[in-house]
Amino acid sequence: MVTLAEVARHAGVSASTVSYVLSGKRSISATTRLRVQQSIHELGYHPNAGARALASNRSNVIALMIPLRTDMYVPVMMEIAVAVATTARTHGYDVLLLTGEEGPDAVRRVVGSGLADAMILMDVELDDERLPLLREAAQPSVLIGLPADTSGLTCVDLDFKATGALCVEHLAGLGHRDIAVIGEAPAVYERHTGFAERTLDGLRSRARELDVRMLHRPCGGGYDATAGTLARILDERPGTTGFVVQNEQAVEPLLALLRQQGRAVPEDVSVLAVCPDQVAVQASVRLTSVSIPAQEMGRRAVERLVAKLDGSGADDVMLIAPELKVRASTGPAPSATA
Repeated sequence: MVTLAEVARHAGVSASTVSYVLSGKRSISATTRLRVQQSIHELGYHPNAGARALASNRSNVIALMIPLRTDMYVPVMMEIAVAVATTARTHGYDVLLLTGEEGPDAVRRVVGSGLADAMILMDVELDDERLPLLREAAQPSVLIGLPADTSGLTCVDLDFKATGALCVEHLAGLGHRDIAVIGEAPAVYERHTGFAERTLDGLRSRARELDVRMLHRPCGGGYDATAGTLARILDERPGTTGFVVQNEQAVEPLLALLRQQGRAVPEDVSVLAVCPDQVAVQASVRLTSVSIPAQEMGRRAVERLVAKLDGSGADDVMLIAPELKVRASTGPAPSATA
């Protein structure tokens, strides 16, 4: 294993100079800094994490709080987590993954133990119990999600309200006047999870503005739950011609059930999903969709957190504009072509 002293000899400087280059605690000339960095690269030197933490009073670790619940679509959560981890490494940080449903206790543990220099929180609720602790904590934090009150917080998220509105606009533009929304599992709404509530707000608001009748029904994952939800929708609104699905686990069951009932997509009914592109393009009918920009959300969250750690970041809310991609699952409403 290469030592700091060997780097110093290779670069022709003192060991303290190498240490100052690594820590940034003293100003070093650009020429000397470059020479030391070249020696570090050529020799493959990796600073001892413990020593570096003691010297800088930093752990160089970011805590990512990502409760893995059975009612959430885990692949999207993990795609965000991978983006966080890879982006953090480019900035010299490792990621501590906290997957338990500990709520405020997890924040207290990170704050009290010095496990991490900063925190990224996911699965954000409108009135999230973790927020008061974040506002008081010395460690910087970023939310991937949007609570009801964003004061004193930094947030990154897809603009889910605009997403809901965009879905209604697309179907209404095709002549659909009766739209049903197959939503997330009931527990997601019971927790008032931000992304689900905001999508629903956008759907309802735009439906009222465009004089579109809209019915929303939560749906558990899997075929049986989707079958029950679809039967309820068609019993209550038999004239439904457009579906918005915000539940990845209901996408393929819904398409299968519509085929079994002899309802062709998109000739008889249109289906639009809020889901990752991979889910949309691999479905049995290529779905018109608003994609979940998981990688962008993870990357931007880390960039904002690093800026705060460097003293250049400020509390702000960054909403990513939704993008709707038209594929094979949406078309004119039957009445519009009659």
